[in-house]
Amino acid sequence: MLALCSGLTRVLCPRMLAPQVCSSFATGPRQYDGTFYEFRTCYLKPSKMNEFLENVKKNIHLRTAHSELVGYWSVEFGGRLSKVFHIWKYDNFAHRTEVQNALAKNKEWQEQFLIPNLALIDKQESEITYLVPWCKLEKPPKEGVYELATFQMKPGGPALWGDPFKRAVHTHINQGYAKLVGVFHAEYGMLNRVHVLWWNESADSRAAGRHQSHEDPRVVAAVRESVNFLGSQQNMLLIPTSFSPLK
Repeated sequence: MLALCSGLTRVLCPRMLAPQVCSSFATGPRQYDGTFYEFRTCYLKPSKMNEFLENVKKNIHLRTAHSELVGYWSVEFGGRLSKVFHIWKYDNFAHRTEVQNALAKNKEWQEQFLIPNLALIDKQESEITYLVPWCKLEKPPKEGVYELATFQMKPGGPALWGDPFKRAVHTHINQGYAKLVGVFHAEYGMLNRVHVLWWNESADSRAAGRHQSHEDPRVVAAVRESVNFLGSQQNMLLIPTSFSPLK
């Protein structure tokens, strides 16, 4: 129980006793921290988008009492509309199980959030990811818009494509074309998949930076190297909700 994870009783908390999970990019230092991030996507009935978001806004405190919400967005462009995307942080898998068990026993959560919202959702998806070891989660300097770029790399893992991918990301960062929030690789879901979460002041500033980067020989060279290992890619423009920690 979460209530027991404090003070001297914290040593008895199941998630503290769980073995550490090691996640590595073969081209960088090993990540010994078991912390992972769950990507959740909800596909909503088109006429129910506003109702769903209002209900989440009203009751999100019941959920964040149990684990950390990184960000909550509605999808503006890219793929199916009437879709929301959110990221949750967990210490390890034992922590997530603990949270799910606590929520299952929480009548207020069940009655005020879960049951009313189930009727508004068409389907849900979940993906477990880790931050790559050469990246830490960054908070943007002010409110803006986000781009989630998803890359399906060729089989072979980061030992094959890790270095070129890292160079392509860092080249964009170093030239200031966008603000990097985080780079995540999938542990459960489609494997050899990497997500890059970017921040921009607006959709127009994002477009301007993208056009400039296409004419930058340093970016072009790095991307050309990385694309040799790319299977496919897609992106989404995300608008943070009023209750999202990342604005």
